[in-house]
Amino acid sequence: MARRRRRKSGNSAGFIILALICLVISAAIFGGYIYLRMKAGSQVALDKSSLCPVDGPRAITAVLLDVTDPISDVTASDLKNEFQALVDGIPVGGLLQIYTLTEEEGKLAITFSGCNPGDGQSADEWTSNPRLIQDRWERGFQKPLESVSKHLSEGNAGQRSPIMAGIQKINLEAFGSPKYRGLPKTLVIASDMIEHTASFSMYRAGTSYSKFESSDAKAKFRTPLYGVEVRILEFQRPNVQFSDEDLAYFWKAWVENNMGRLGSFK
Repeated sequence: MARRRRRKSGNSAGFIILALICLVISAAIFGGYIYLRMKAGSQVALDKSSLCPVDGPRAITAVLLDVTDPISDVTASDLKNEFQALVDGIPVGGLLQIYTLTEEEGKLAITFSGCNPGDGQSADEWTSNPRLIQDRWERGFQKPLESVSKHLSEGNAGQRSPIMAGIQKINLEAFGSPKYRGLPKTLVIASDMIEHTASFSMYRAGTSYSKFESSDAKAKFRTPLYGVEVRILEFQRPNVQFSDEDLAYFWKAWVENNMGRLGSFK
């Protein structure tokens, strides 16, 4: 009789251990399922047209391209490299807007506006489809910007180069929008940085900031660049000689007097 009781007790203990193992495995599977559901649910939904998060972009970068005059092939190649580096630096969820300068004051052409949705490498294979995400990134973000890059050297000779008016326009329409006021803001200007308008022209006055301050342009193009980091990519037009140092000094003074910060002058 005693032997039968020990055998029954051993069978019961084995059953309990097996049940506990099954319970632990089930709990782990259920916990993993809940974790993946929560992780998938935490992914930000994107607007289909702009590819921006539906609750708004995380940062905004505006690029002002000065195509009022043609540039050399060497300069164009260098600018394309800088442009691609800029694109690569846009964070996921960051909004990029690209404007081209025209000779009419305050009139800009917008050639691209959209957010970086993230590529397939940043996708989670467990909760999303990396192939579809990569395809969305290429079609909606990378390829349109490659098209912009190809046309960087196609400038048209203009009578004026209203760079300040272009910055003012971007600051009002992009950075000044209530929905973007709390975002990190970066303005990138690719230009020869030679201001030439009826109100102030460097061809007439040179790069003297004191002469600019005594001109009508000071008040006309004033714009509060609060919280804006300005980066300048300066290139030289053929047969036009201005000192890079003098241009850098002038635009640093102009940006800072408009309450902005000059992050770089390259």
